[in-house]
Amino acid sequence: MNEMKSLADIDNIQIAEDRKLFSATHDEIVNGLTTDVYFLRTLDILNALELADAEVIAEIFPRKPGVFVGIAEVLALLEGKNLQIDAISEGESFAEKDTVIRIKGKYSDFAIFETTILGMLASSSGWATASREVKEACGDKFFLCFGARHVHPAVAPVMERAAVIGGAGGASCILAALLSDIKPSGTVPHSAMLIAGDTLTVAKKYDEIAAPEHNRIVLVDTFKDEVEEAIRIARGLNGKLYGIRLDTPSERGGVTVGLVKEMRAKLDLEGFKDVKIFVSGGLYPEKIKLLSAAGADSFGVGSYISAASPIDMTMDIKMVNGKAVAKRGRIPGMVENPKLKRIRDFK
Repeated sequence: MNEMKSLADIDNIQIAEDRKLFSATHDEIVNGLTTDVYFLRTLDILNALELADAEVIAEIFPRKPGVFVGIAEVLALLEGKNLQIDAISEGESFAEKDTVIRIKGKYSDFAIFETTILGMLASSSGWATASREVKEACGDKFFLCFGARHVHPAVAPVMERAAVIGGAGGASCILAALLSDIKPSGTVPHSAMLIAGDTLTVAKKYDEIAAPEHNRIVLVDTFKDEVEEAIRIARGLNGKLYGIRLDTPSERGGVTVGLVKEMRAKLDLEGFKDVKIFVSGGLYPEKIKLLSAAGADSFGVGSYISAASPIDMTMDIKMVNGKAVAKRGRIPGMVENPKLKRIRDFK
């Protein structure tokens, strides 16, 4: 497969009859198949005008504040192109309309990638921004991102990697964790208890087969009252229980401040002051603050991050062959940002 250069190239694309998934492959992304078709039409027009190789400066800016993630993929996408690229650092905050990336070079070298670049930045920055909001709510307490079940698997590792950059202490998705140079985090789901028929049975076998350094955290809301089950598990594991997880379903009122307070008080009363309380289930920053104040020690967050809206990104051509330009409503010429750094120069 070759990089798309013209509308005529679309006729050469062949979709395999045995294709299993609808998500784009790496080659399809790198070769421009996920672009908007009008960029190919633009290249056809500019080539006919002998202007496709005009030297331009393009700038990308966001429509609202957030946390910048996605530049690593953008650089990989543009690998081999003779382009000068300035950008702010991954994980750095930006304000509305800050210039976050500046690209200088022949327009033909990156024209078809505008859609792809903006999509990479918009989604990843949106996820990272939501993760930063969760981190601020958690303060110095740990939180794990496990939102992979809420998004297409093709983008699940991208989402959870962005969450780690935004502030998550861990990622449940295996590939996301490995791409972030950390170990995947997670314990045992309700399915184990439901199949075994008893939480303590699962907890004891979990303790038996887990590595000594692994923190044993057990769900306690599958069958019984959460507090009673937590005390039962703590006794059964005889000092090896690191923490309990509360994930009470919405059908039973979810995890409440009152439940966390009761759990903490009764664990302490029974001599289990070191057992941590891990909370998950539909969490968002305001609720995290309340549960934290009530005694929760750490949190699992999924949909608040995975469902975060993308942060709209816009690419503008700001200079053409040394001349400042702009569409109506925009200021001609480059918009400076002291956070910009040269991250790739011309070959």
